[in-house]
Amino acid sequence: MRASEVSRAVAAATAIASSLGLTVDNAVVVQNSNKLTVRLLPCDVLAQIAPDARHVAQLEIELAQRLAAVGSPVAALEPRVEPRVYQRDGFAVTLWTYYDPVTSPEVSPADYADALGRLHAGMRKLDVPTPHFTDRVDEAQQLVANRHHSPALADADRQLLGSTLQSLRRAIGQRGGAEQLLHGEPHPGNLLTTKDGLLFIDLETCCRGPVEFDLAHAPEEVSQHYPGVDHDLIRDCRILVVAMITAWRWDRDDQFPNGRQLGIQSLGEIRAWNPGPE
Repeated sequence: MRASEVSRAVAAATAIASSLGLTVDNAVVVQNSNKLTVRLLPCDVLAQIAPDARHVAQLEIELAQRLAAVGSPVAALEPRVEPRVYQRDGFAVTLWTYYDPVTSPEVSPADYADALGRLHAGMRKLDVPTPHFTDRVDEAQQLVANRHHSPALADADRQLLGSTLQSLRRAIGQRGGAEQLLHGEPHPGNLLTTKDGLLFIDLETCCRGPVEFDLAHAPEEVSQHYPGVDHDLIRDCRILVVAMITAWRWDRDDQFPNGRQLGIQSLGEIRAWNPGPE
């Protein structure tokens, strides 16, 4: 979220929470990326705020409720208020349970894999219309192909990135493996260590595809503890994910901290993998 919008977004979330009978004297920004995450105190509620993204936020709420009902390891919505998308001043706001971080050793790959496996098991029980993972690949390809939206991307890098996205999209699709509902981005930043165990957050990225696509977002060691997966497919998915993220870092409107530097580093990773020209 743009820095110029943060104060308005915080004010909107504070006003909504107060109108619902929650006491708010302070608001602490926890994270600012495509949406703003704010801890409201002393009611201790986590507010997720996005520029009027009602349909995405509503899907996330529905998924969180249904996954929790089947015992999946997901963060809970705030139980003191109605679980819905609240709107104010052009922002869509959802309210979630705040979990105090647990001071513990780094999450073991086995525990990570177990939590992700339980999430996938719960997702297999749901019939929810969501995008296919290739829809996100298409978005990245369109961005790379559009010089107006990625003007700083050099021609050679544009060709490398475009051919990588295209070739891997085709290679993964040709494998014809089983597909299901996925988290979409179950990286360590979307995994909480709590007294209730490991919990996944940010379900707005849910999509359909092979479980290997989800595993490609997790540390490499995690896949060694996830049974029945295709490790060659994970490798392809991992390169594809890096290529997609790289494309977004070259978007002229990207606001990710140090995004351009990360985009340069990621191009180096793709060259090292050397998937070859299309």
